[in-house]
Amino acid sequence: MKSVLMLVFALGLSSALPSNKPHPLSDEYIAQINSKQSTWKAGRNFAIDEYELFKSLASGVKKPQGLKTAQKLVREITEEIPESFDSRTAWPECTQIIGMIRDQSRCGSCWAFAAVEAMSDRICIHSNATKKLLVSSQDLLTCGTAGGCNGGWPAVAWSDWTNGIVTGGLYGALEQGCKSYFLEGCDDHPNKCRDYVSTPACVEQCDEPSLYYKAQETYGQTPYEIQGEEQIQYEIMTNGPVEATMDVYVDFAQYQSGIYQLTTDEYEGGHAVKILGWGVEDGVKYWLVANSWNERWGENGLFRIIRGRDEVGIESTIDAALPDFTRF
Repeated sequence: MKSVLMLVFALGLSSALPSNKPHPLSDEYIAQINSKQSTWKAGRNFAIDEYELFKSLASGVKKPQGLKTAQKLVREITEEIPESFDSRTAWPECTQIIGMIRDQSRCGSCWAFAAVEAMSDRICIHSNATKKLLVSSQDLLTCGTAGGCNGGWPAVAWSDWTNGIVTGGLYGALEQGCKSYFLEGCDDHPNKCRDYVSTPACVEQCDEPSLYYKAQETYGQTPYEIQGEEQIQYEIMTNGPVEATMDVYVDFAQYQSGIYQLTTDEYEGGHAVKILGWGVEDGVKYWLVANSWNERWGENGLFRIIRGRDEVGIESTIDAALPDFTRF
């Protein structure tokens, strides 16, 4: 039985569960999910008393009300879209970066993680693998304007890239750039990951004093949004992985493998993830998606979700930008 090793602080999002339904983290509920569909396998990822933690994990994207949205881009598709595509094999010299699964730990920073992961991928891809840099989730989280550990706005994260985000990677990994993430992974769950975590203050300084902060900044061009299955596919195969937002329902807590499709109407919140490819299995089309809940969750940190019908809104809002190499 697999256990989700990445948990986050509780955000006070408690809600009463219907008395006539089994608890969403119970074995009975898991059995119900598996009886309703055959494309994915549900299993225990969270203990019953970790429901509030899952709800926090599933609520890292804030609603974009009142925000100025990015330009919506519609391209003429001039190439045949293949039946399957995986950015890791399409750009083999960038596989290590594209395939990296990060761990947001006990901070509601999925919006920042999915953004910097796609930014890092695109820097490698569009430099023909001459710039293998990781963009810092810590710098975006603490020094950007998009949000914090209580959630944020993916579209604003990409706007922040136009002003510069320094390099940096995983917790304690000084060799990965200027600013590493401030929380280590939750690999001894649940002992490390129950405490509330506030957003750290912005520090415009690298972890290694010999590195000059401003010299470590990466930059993006004007961000844009993409909508619709074929437009998303064409964007990924042309420019690399993208950040997607999705609605999370309680059955997603139990995902272990296969092609996810919704089985419930019990909404929990918004989440941000990185789409890196697509495919077809047994006639079912899917997106290939990287989560930021570490490699012990799902399919080695990835999940697949049914494609072509905007399942849980995953095809509705896609954020991206190209790197601006003239500035770094």
